[in-house]
Amino acid sequence: MQIRDLRFPMNLTKILIVRFSSIGDLVLTTPIIRALKTQLEGEVEIDFITKTVNAAILEANPYLTKVISIDKHVSEVAELLKDNTYDYVIDLHSNLRSRQVKRACKSLSFTLDKRNLAKWIYVNTKKELLPIGHVVERSFAAVQGLGIENDGKGLDYFIPEKSNVDLNTLPEAVRNGYVCYAIGGKMKGKILPTDKIIAICKAIDKPVVLLGGPEDRAVGDEVVKACGKRVFNSCGAFSLHQSASILAQSEKVITHDTGLMHIATALKKPVISIWLATTPQIGFSPWQASAGSQIVEADCNKRPTSKLGNRGYQDGCVFNIDINHVAQLANA
Repeated sequence: MQIRDLRFPMNLTKILIVRFSSIGDLVLTTPIIRALKTQLEGEVEIDFITKTVNAAILEANPYLTKVISIDKHVSEVAELLKDNTYDYVIDLHSNLRSRQVKRACKSLSFTLDKRNLAKWIYVNTKKELLPIGHVVERSFAAVQGLGIENDGKGLDYFIPEKSNVDLNTLPEAVRNGYVCYAIGGKMKGKILPTDKIIAICKAIDKPVVLLGGPEDRAVGDEVVKACGKRVFNSCGAFSLHQSASILAQSEKVITHDTGLMHIATALKKPVISIWLATTPQIGFSPWQASAGSQIVEADCNKRPTSKLGNRGYQDGCVFNIDINHVAQLANA
C-alpha cells in the first residue's frame, strides 16, 4: 500500500473519488476531478483511490490532494478511509471494491451508472436499443446533485517535469517531426496484426515512433525490421509519463482502442483511433477530441464482438481496416 501526498490545503469539503483501473479509465475521470475542484464553493480537498499499479498516472494532477492506492484489497487502507471523514464519496467504478470503500467511509455517495444492461443488449444485438452514453457524460450525471457541470475543457493529463523527454535523445531520424503509433492494446481483439501495422507505417511519409509497453517490444522490432530506421521502436523503453511526453511532441497520433488514445486526446493531439473488436458506441471514444481527429472502424458486421475486445476476433473479420485511409489521415 502506498499514499502519495500532493498538497495539504485547509478545506471545507472533503471528497474521495474511486476508480481502480485502467489507464484510459483513470484519464476519463479527469473532467470530474477538475470540475469538482473549480466549481464547488469554498475550499475543496479531493483524494483519489486507485490500484498501486495505476497511481502514478494521477501523481501530478494539481486538482488532487492525495492519491491513495491499494495492491489488492480495500482492507489495506480501511482505517485510513475511516479516519479521513469524507463528506462525499464519488464511485466511478461501481464494483465490489468500490462498494467496500463506500462502506468504510460511511459518507454520502454518488455512483456511476455503468449501463451494463444497455451494453449487453448492444453487444448481443448490434443495436443500441437502450442509450449507453459516453462514460464522461454518465460521470457528470452521477454527480449532478452536487451542482457541477461539464466545463468543455476535455481531459487532463499532467506530465511531471522529471519525465519530459528531450527529442535530441531520440534517434536522429525522428528529431524533426514524427507521427506516433500506439501499437498495443489490452485485448487481442483491439490490436491490428503485425503485417497491417507494418503496412500502415510503410505508407506514412513521415518518421514514426512506436509506443507501447514491454509486451509490445517484439512486435515493434518486427516493424522496424520491415520499415527501416525511419521507424523508432520505443515500446518498453520509457515510462508512461515519458511516453506521454513523446506523444505531446508528435504531429499526430495513430492508436488502437487503448489508454494511450485517451492520453493523446488529453494532450490535445490529432488522434486517429482504430476500432476493431470494440466500437466507440460502448462509451469510451476519445472525449472532446482535437481538430483533425478521426475514428476509423473495421468493416465487419460482427462488431462489437464483445464489450472488452477479448472475444470473437479469431476469424479476422474485425481486422478489416482500410490501411491506405489510415495512412492518408496521418499524411494529411
